[in-house]
Amino acid sequence: MKVFITQEIPEIASTLLKAKDFDISVYSKNKPISKKELLNNVKNADAVISLLTDKFDSDILDHMPNCKIIANYAVGFNNIDINYARQKGITVTNTPDVLTDATADLAIALTLACARRLVDGIDMVRQKRFNGWLPKLLLGVELKDKVFGILGAGRIGTATAIRAKSFGTKIIYYSNSKNEILENKTDAKKVSLEYLLKNSDIISIHLPLNPKTLHLLDSEKLKLLKKMAIIINTARGDIVDEKALINILKKKKIFAAGFDVYENEPNLNPELYKLKNVVLLPHLGSATIDARNNMAILAAKNVIAILSGKKPITPVN
Repeated sequence: MKVFITQEIPEIASTLLKAKDFDISVYSKNKPISKKELLNNVKNADAVISLLTDKFDSDILDHMPNCKIIANYAVGFNNIDINYARQKGITVTNTPDVLTDATADLAIALTLACARRLVDGIDMVRQKRFNGWLPKLLLGVELKDKVFGILGAGRIGTATAIRAKSFGTKIIYYSNSKNEILENKTDAKKVSLEYLLKNSDIISIHLPLNPKTLHLLDSEKLKLLKKMAIIINTARGDIVDEKALINILKKKKIFAAGFDVYENEPNLNPELYKLKNVVLLPHLGSATIDARNNMAILAAKNVIAILSGKKPITPVN
């Protein structure tokens, strides 16, 4: 059976697949695969391991007559029309759990970078503008006693909240359902979206992207933020109206924002580069050796399960 991998991922995936005598092919160019190349490579594939940047719409899915599984190398799966895939008899899987800690670590790293103006400090030293200690040099904010708002209390949101609690913050969260684990471990309180936006000093976004969360934080909701608020996004860029967020950052109506994801990724809004009160990262949420290896293993095991006539480990459709 033929397995196509849309980008080079840790070798462990190919090792596991080859052990089952599958025919493996990998797109080796160091850039997202084009639609034309994707169509050409998936037409005879029995299984595909895909990236979040690969769009599997109805047009692509119609050209995959042999495919039994698309194993998405990500937690999210908004790049795949999962309902149409189901109609075509294609199982879709993702890689939850294995990147939870890596992404939560990064959310806290972004929080600290914003709160303590670390990028400004690094730039000052590298540009040889540091002339000695001063009482008002690059003043930031402490996390202790701040209200830390978790927007989306799933696995990653919960892990982020537990980390944030260790800094002495008060945790509140917005979620469709009550999270008893989060409440028991952090004394968190479930609140409305409006309450969270109005009362949080730090807001960390951990929602999935879907029609309900697209631009959930629009210009009107962003106006609710405190003047000294910090907003962190390690989820999906499209959850926030990026132009509206840039506008309030320009006017310094909030303290700072930390971006790991962007609305038109990888094409960033040029205005972001001009802002001093942002931290910009290149989608590093799961970028640890441990997480990426475990993602590869899980994706490969899902493929092996389906092609062996067994149930997938982490199906989403």
